[in-house]
Amino acid sequence: MPADPLSQRAYSWGMIDDAIESLMRPRVAFSRSDVLARPSAVPARPGLYAWYFDESLPGVPLAGCHVNEHGTLLYVGISPGPPPANGKAPSRQNLYKRIRYHYTGNAEGSTLRLTLGCHLSATLGIELQRVGSGHRLTFTAPGEATLSEWMAEHARVAILEHETPWLIEPSLIAAALPPLNIDHNSRHPYCPSNRALRAEHKARARSRPIWTPT
Repeated sequence: MPADPLSQRAYSWGMIDDAIESLMRPRVAFSRSDVLARPSAVPARPGLYAWYFDESLPGVPLAGCHVNEHGTLLYVGISPGPPPANGKAPSRQNLYKRIRYHYTGNAEGSTLRLTLGCHLSATLGIELQRVGSGHRLTFTAPGEATLSEWMAEHARVAILEHETPWLIEPSLIAAALPPLNIDHNSRHPYCPSNRALRAEHKARARSRPIWTPT
């Protein structure tokens, strides 16, 4: 006999609740050195991640944020994203690749790094600038390295392996209301300010000459 649809729905919501619980009350959250270790503490598997910080960001309201022993939950994400609707091959990203990039990459390829850098620009003395052909925007050297050092000291990431993380992400954001997320987070009161700050830094970078190493 086929399973009752209502039972299936209840089971699905139960799984979502369990996933949210595991990321909001994780037993462990990984540092930059944990992720970069060989072997890495983070598996090359699909899933969700939640970023905790032990230092506040200028201008970011913390009222209503989820806090535990790992810090304050400010941002969540998934890897890979949902399969393309146009039939193209799905992304080969995974938790290890994505989190490693957040910890070591640049603002062009990491929304988290872009957002952190825009908020910490004055504090860390870093500026978003055009590089290469002028289309890419990064916190040019030593800006990205400075941001990586700040994350190594203040950021920790909790993970959850899941084969279809895009099905969980909206519910996780609705439950946690992380102030640095924009997608699926329009009801957060900080969302317009966050969006405006990033747009301001991008516009200022595009108004300047392309950065070249000296």
